Amino acid sequence: MKKRSCPTPEARVRFGLGVVDITPPIGIYHRMFGAAAHDRASGIHRPLQADVIAIGGVDQDRPDFIRVVLDHCGFVGSQHREFIRRVSEAANLPAEQVVVGYSHTHSGGWYTPDRFGLAGGELIPAYLSKIGDQLAAATRSAIADMKVSHLSYATARCTLAANRDYWDEDFGRFVCGYNPEGVADDTVTVARISTDEGSLRAVLVHYACHPTTLGWENSLISPDYIGALRETVSQATGVPCVYWQGALGDLGPRVGFVGDVSVADRNGRLLGFAALSALESIGPCETEFQYAGPVISGATLGTWRYVPTDPSRRERQARVSGTRRTIPFPLKPHDDPETLERERVKMEDLAAQAHQRGDVVAARDCRAKAERAKRALGRLANLPPGDTYPLSVSVHVVGESVWITSGGEPYQVLAKELRTRFPHLTVLYSPLADGVEVGYLLPEGEYGKGLYQEEPTILPRGSLEVLRDTLIQKVEKLLEESSLQTSCAQP
Repeated sequence: MKKRSCPTPEARVRFGLGVVDITPPIGIYHRMFGAAAHDRASGIHRPLQADVIAIGGVDQDRPDFIRVVLDHCGFVGSQHREFIRRVSEAANLPAEQVVVGYSHTHSGGWYTPDRFGLAGGELIPAYLSKIGDQLAAATRSAIADMKVSHLSYATARCTLAANRDYWDEDFGRFVCGYNPEGVADDTVTVARISTDEGSLRAVLVHYACHPTTLGWENSLISPDYIGALRETVSQATGVPCVYWQGALGDLGPRVGFVGDVSVADRNGRLLGFAALSALESIGPCETEFQYAGPVISGATLGTWRYVPTDPSRRERQARVSGTRRTIPFPLKPHDDPETLERERVKMEDLAAQAHQRGDVVAARDCRAKAERAKRALGRLANLPPGDTYPLSVSVHVVGESVWITSGGEPYQVLAKELRTRFPHLTVLYSPLADGVEVGYLLPEGEYGKGLYQEEPTILPRGSLEVLRDTLIQKVEKLLEESSLQTSCAQP
């Protein structure tokens, strides 16, 4: 039977938004890339931002859960949990009803505890404390801002992201950079957030791409492409733009690892224009685009019209349910800390020697190898005791959409498979909702190839598939418990 209706996936909930500027001070420790020659941030390209979203049922005056996204690469588990605690207390909600994630910009600074003693590291503790205060205030603002709102979803395509697992034949191994022969998830999902009266309140943009336009030559604090994305959308709409990262493990900008901030702005506009095209495609709230029948003209024309939503869908659109949980994952075997420390010291000595003799490339390479060893030591130092890691996952049904998060940086295949498994829901999967020590989750067949992503991960082969199956089960159970009939097809 031919399809005669194209419903727009929607949610009707109480929505509140709190936005706060979390830009660090100039001079704070900034170095993210091992190849960087600087330690301190020399200036600010664009401000960093934190977005706090409060979501609740239409008949509630308190949120069911809080969703936070910060313009940072990420923080270790103890720092991450402290942010959750501050938001939880401000919202007067259990910690399980708070989700904290990150845009993953690589130019926001690197604030793990092992950086406190380095140049600019003395500014980190006070800055982190200030973020906690700001998140608490933004949480209270988001709750005060809660109003009955419609979240209407649409998708578009964007060519910003590219596969970044590139085989260098001369080098004889994989490098982490643009792979013109690889496949990249180009899906941009947009939520138009508007009042019952139709006034636009905010725009949410969800897309998967490492914010690594800016590389080791950049010493400016920056949200990377996300800053210009938000500016492009906000200037066109007059409302805040919220960005959610996607399954980005093997995705990065086609043009990236540069020092020129104008390239980051160009990448952000590229995504912003794609998001605006999706936004313009959304019809009126609580309507469906239906076939209205033929009209005889010069040709026999098939006409379509927006008509009011079937009442049977409205209850489904108003449902809010879900929570955050931790799932124990086994740890993969890791290097001995004493071996890593010897490697760190050796490489720092070699870097100093190369610097003295004026060999800039050798000094850079040795310093980068010392940084790798230092980060491996940091990951081990921040792991909980035992042979498992409690990976954070969350699943929330919001009307005809499902919001999913997890720790780590899964490859794009995870999001694709979730969308395929639930084609009648708008699926928004976001990673990085845990400590940075988790690392990547690669498909089982990608292990053993020498990919960079296998080196820093703490989880063994097969973890992505376990996570996928776990998330699918949790979504299915939640849909069953919510008595949701997922009959709304995505446009």
